[in-house]
Amino acid sequence: MTQSRYSDVLERIRTAIEAAKEVFARYTPGEIAAEYKAGHDPVTEADRALDRVLRKSLLRQGEGWLSEESADDLSRLQAERVWVVDPLDGTREFVQGIPEFSVSIAMIERGQPVAGGIANPATQEVFLGAMDCGLTYNGKPAEASRRTELEGTVVLASRSEIKRGEWQEFENAPFRIQPMGSVAYKLARVAAGLADITFTLTPKHEWDVAAGAALVLSGGGFVQPLNAPLACNRENPLFDGLIACGPLLKDKVLEFLAPYSQLVSGK
Repeated sequence: MTQSRYSDVLERIRTAIEAAKEVFARYTPGEIAAEYKAGHDPVTEADRALDRVLRKSLLRQGEGWLSEESADDLSRLQAERVWVVDPLDGTREFVQGIPEFSVSIAMIERGQPVAGGIANPATQEVFLGAMDCGLTYNGKPAEASRRTELEGTVVLASRSEIKRGEWQEFENAPFRIQPMGSVAYKLARVAAGLADITFTLTPKHEWDVAAGAALVLSGGGFVQPLNAPLACNRENPLFDGLIACGPLLKDKVLEFLAPYSQLVSGK
């Protein structure tokens, strides 16, 4: 990884990930009680403990904060730099003991995701990157897939969406569908070329996808919300959905998804 103007940010992300790993070590996936928020999303003691540790590790004077597990302080809208985090993305998998969950950290500068870190403590994977210096996977340089055709590609799909039947219409598609929890983890794997494509046609919050978007861009890939430009730190932090892929697959993926998503190519 070359020198970055975000080196201080990346160091804070590294430190926060290490602190998060210590928190995760206190819990056993599959053996932790969960409560349920509105919309039937689970939340655990670990989610809240991770949120506290991340805030302490990351936040500095003058920076904004947006986290799934914190009350939203709209003063963030006036901040030039904002942290957007999901302390535990894939809580459902964490509760079930499936090793597909992650801590997700993004730095947003003037509305754009410029640096990010995602770590899966169950698999000991760490993805770290910034727009001006590239991406590393477990400390080694990585980049998004350079495939050019949809045939034979691996598409990471939401385990929950598949269970709800939302991927039935893609059963005869030219790609191979692989179910996986944690949208952040899916995006990180696409960023590092460990899979070719991921997309969701259902709404996602900024904390779900901001770090993954930063990593995909850092790895030279393509990432775009559905029907909107990529912009973060908005008053309503909800995207219609998201698509990410290797750069040479962009046009093929947009063309394939156009009938399903009303995606406007190239925006």
